[in-house]
Amino acid sequence: MATFLWSDIVFGPIHSRRVGTSLGINLLPVCGKLCTFDCIYCECGSMDSGAPKKERRMPSLEQVSDAMSGRFKELYEEGVTIDSISFTGNGEPTLHKDFPAIIDRTVELRDRYFPAAVISVFSNSTTLDRPGVFEALMKVDNRIMKVDCSDPEVLKLVNRPAGHFSLEKVIEDLERFDGNFILQTMFFKGTVDGCEFDLTAPDLVAGWSDIVRRLRPAKVMAYSLDRDTPVDGLEKVSHDRLAEITAPLRAEGFEIEIF
Repeated sequence: MATFLWSDIVFGPIHSRRVGTSLGINLLPVCGKLCTFDCIYCECGSMDSGAPKKERRMPSLEQVSDAMSGRFKELYEEGVTIDSISFTGNGEPTLHKDFPAIIDRTVELRDRYFPAAVISVFSNSTTLDRPGVFEALMKVDNRIMKVDCSDPEVLKLVNRPAGHFSLEKVIEDLERFDGNFILQTMFFKGTVDGCEFDLTAPDLVAGWSDIVRRLRPAKVMAYSLDRDTPVDGLEKVSHDRLAEITAPLRAEGFEIEIF
């Protein structure tokens, strides 16, 4: 299926089903994805697509600052309303070596031009032990952190992490937020590399629900496929099924949003 890469540091605003009118910030290379995961559903395609990895370069802190400053000022003068300044883009935004300094600059520019907007970071939760990342995330409004599955082997099948990966380590790192974050989870099913999986299977849902109870996030975002994916044959989960999956947690008092 067709996938795409963002070609600018600052893009949009676009409508996001999770955060409203969103001004996107891409800290990753424009010629190919750079991420600690290679998810089979990623709209940016696979790590093997795009330019050779040795040619992928992140923008500098100065380039990011200049791009944000110019675009923020332009939109402010046009009277555009922004709900969220969202770090997403062509991979994992917290991989940028200057991520903490970029967040500080973003807070400064947000306060100047869009004081009503929130700052959102969409992360796959694998980099919280990198220097400065956790502290930088604590300065933003929406820490939207991913855990897609409770079974490490199934998770490796659908998220395809690079190098050594420990789900338990990710959960322990997320516990540092003391519930002060948003947990996002993708539910879907299909076949990849000859292996069938169903993230809505009762045992996987039960395990995922236990993770939610352990982490006690401020909000849970449960969603399914909405855009093209790099792997064919993946199946979207209906809104009704997502409601069924999350109903027990909602009954326990968790705030659940379904997309």
